[in-house]
Amino acid sequence: MAASLLFLVYFLLPLFSTATLRQQFINQLDSLPNNATPTPFFEVTKPIKLPKTIPCSHLILEHDFGFTYDKPPVLANYTPPLNCPSQKFSKIVLEWTATCKGRQFDRIFGVWLSGVEIFRSCTAEPTANGIIWSVKKDITRYSSLLMKNQTLAVYLGNIVDSTYTGVYHVKIFVHFYPAEEKLGEFDSGADLIIPISRNLPLNDGLWFAIENSTDVHSKDFKIPSNVYRAVLEVYVSFHENDESWYANPPDEYISSNNLTIPGSGAFREVLVSLDEMVVGAVWPFTVIYTGGANPLFWRPVSGIGSFDLPSYDIEITPLLGQILDGDTHKISFRVADALKVWYIDANLHLWLDGKSKKTEGKLLKYSCSPLSFSLLTNFTGLDGSFIMNASRSITLTGRVKSSYGTITTKSSQCLSYSNYMVMGHEGNLQIVDQIIEFNDTVSSSVHSLKSVKKFLFQWYSDNVDQGNQSYASISNLTLGFDKRRVKVSKYGSSVSSVKNLQKAQGYMLVKGQLVVKGLGSTQQVYKYNEGSCCYSRNISSSNYTILYDKVRNSCGKSTRSHWPLRIGKRQSLPG
Repeated sequence: MAASLLFLVYFLLPLFSTATLRQQFINQLDSLPNNATPTPFFEVTKPIKLPKTIPCSHLILEHDFGFTYDKPPVLANYTPPLNCPSQKFSKIVLEWTATCKGRQFDRIFGVWLSGVEIFRSCTAEPTANGIIWSVKKDITRYSSLLMKNQTLAVYLGNIVDSTYTGVYHVKIFVHFYPAEEKLGEFDSGADLIIPISRNLPLNDGLWFAIENSTDVHSKDFKIPSNVYRAVLEVYVSFHENDESWYANPPDEYISSNNLTIPGSGAFREVLVSLDEMVVGAVWPFTVIYTGGANPLFWRPVSGIGSFDLPSYDIEITPLLGQILDGDTHKISFRVADALKVWYIDANLHLWLDGKSKKTEGKLLKYSCSPLSFSLLTNFTGLDGSFIMNASRSITLTGRVKSSYGTITTKSSQCLSYSNYMVMGHEGNLQIVDQIIEFNDTVSSSVHSLKSVKKFLFQWYSDNVDQGNQSYASISNLTLGFDKRRVKVSKYGSSVSSVKNLQKAQGYMLVKGQLVVKGLGSTQQVYKYNEGSCCYSRNISSSNYTILYDKVRNSCGKSTRSHWPLRIGKRQSLPG
């Protein structure tokens, strides 16, 4: 579950009471606001671009998730929409809708089709009067899977008792939109998707659970003989002791002060290997779940990525020469400096040559630089500072001979990371300033893709002892990303950019495990641009109330933001 050990527990609880660091909070404010209708919660993102055709819509699951923790996933038979007038679809959308009433922590959950994960998310935290939230995800890339009979599996580990009373009432729909025009070969989805996940039966999700830095999980697989392209899609989420890994202090600081809080520093790297050879790395976005940081931030606007956790693509087409031999091969995952627990699985997307029974490949060049990592510490007692920097690059070059000709593909990842952390006020104040940058490229004579990304996380919290086993906590958060993507193929080209930035401020009065008073407010600016298609949203919320919400669907001059959107530079830290 997402909130087994809340970010709140780690960093908002004063260090003078470290014996209670691993406790969870009960929110006395969950009955607010006082109204009879459920409060809608949502994540800000651009709407899915849909064709003008009429969709065929199907309810694929309806279920109440009560006491489901450590029990088997809910299973159902999935059948494709054979009654639709057209069987060629240009857009397929999954819609998750859920309601909940009472008191409940946030819970992580996943949706799989025959072992292929198609959706990972976090639940919203309910109120006594009830909440409702809906998430729509473009799942067109799984088209080949969705057009065949499959086993649907949904795992949402929930606990219901006299304290935690919320039951999640869930409906899952799939909407199929008939195509308006034919797509090119390299723009279409994969012909085959192989799950790199655990097999049923399980009393858990189908993800692998990585519990420490030496823990390695793997899955054997075999591919057809006529594959000409391969992409590995990796799903990642972090929980319990590593839910807030990006704010974990170094072990040296923890041992020197005899603390019991989670450590291992604030850097994590998911390494993906093929037959013991590292072929890709994931440095994940700092998703904060709906119970994380200050839960009052996320009512009703949730944290970036919390309702639709991102997956990460690794182009492994250059490696096809290593696995087109008809033998069984192995994909493995591990997490550098991991603490319990990381949930990881993957989907291997394969494109098949319909005009050939056999393709041939050869790896021409492989380069994986060792991780460059540095840590500077300067602390006395509970106060001090830490500077962490890391970088890595991975390059793969290979060729594949198919009916499309002999195509050489080069795939590269360049990653850099920096984290500056300050502890003050006898360990009761923490400041974190972190940036992760990516430069990923895939190039060939048929298509090319260049993706530049920047992830930003800034955190400030200060806790003051109020006596009588209570304390006051003030916190500020900046969270966001900046992405630019350039795609070129013989069917055309596109340039897209997304800037998504949240700022949140709040305070809480905590007594024992009870949040007895508090307030959270959030402001967010989202901007998307792709040619003549533009979308922007500027929204602010406070204490369940939307203060303003400005949406623009045109590419004209944008309205002035209520605060600067400058993710390209380090922003000054509060306090």
